[in-house]
Amino acid sequence: MDIFVLFSGGKDSSLSAILLEPFFDVTLATCNFGFGETWKPAAKVASELGFPHEVLRIDGAILESACEIAVSDGYPNRAINHIHGCALSRAAAGHGTIADGTRRDDRVPMLKLPDAQRIEDRYGCMYVRPLLGYGRRAVDALVGDHLEIAEDESEKIDKSDYEVELRAIIKERHGAGMVHEIFPRRHLQSRVVRRKK
Repeated sequence: MDIFVLFSGGKDSSLSAILLEPFFDVTLATCNFGFGETWKPAAKVASELGFPHEVLRIDGAILESACEIAVSDGYPNRAINHIHGCALSRAAAGHGTIADGTRRDDRVPMLKLPDAQRIEDRYGCMYVRPLLGYGRRAVDALVGDHLEIAEDESEKIDKSDYEVELRAIIKERHGAGMVHEIFPRRHLQSRVVRRKK
């Protein structure tokens, strides 16, 4: 059975793909709004992990609305959740089974159960969240056993998550100062380098 996994190249979506691998034919998909070639780091990670990769093109109007949400709120959470819901809907429109790397203790991105059920009902798909029962410590332990990762501050690490294009559009429309007001400083993020032998 085929499964289409939203993929940032980070440890959560990578671990999800590995957990799904025994049961599904996994294709990794990175969202892109056309604001830059932000999918390239994820494509490289997908290749290192041995999975096929696709770019999931999403209407730039969604990024525009997320930008305004983030600026209005002064914080990125609701904007990133908005993007994630739209990305899942876009993936569900073309695939029977979709997945992501959201964990039990995630706040962002994370769909509430009724929103997840709405996507399944609307598109007639299956939405799988393999890490939903795992907390951060369990994920970190599994990642430590199976993946080599690079970690750095959000602005410095080469990554492919929603935040990259969201930061770029906020900077273009409202200036670098607004980016620093909205996004927490010194927030560490990861990118997978390869599977451990």
